[in-house]
Amino acid sequence: MPHFETGKYAFFIWTAYAITGGVFVVMIVSCLAHARHWKARAEALARK
Repeated sequence: MPHFETGKYAFFIWTAYAITGGVFVVMIVSCLAHARHWKARAEALARK
């Protein structure tokens, strides 16, 4: 396992990692929600 010594900047580095991870999660959830919406819309139009 790599050694993650960040010294006096640890708080800022780990905060940046956490924010980046959170943004990725929000982006993935948003993309999946939009995909479900457009799939449902396409299926509704195909039924007409």
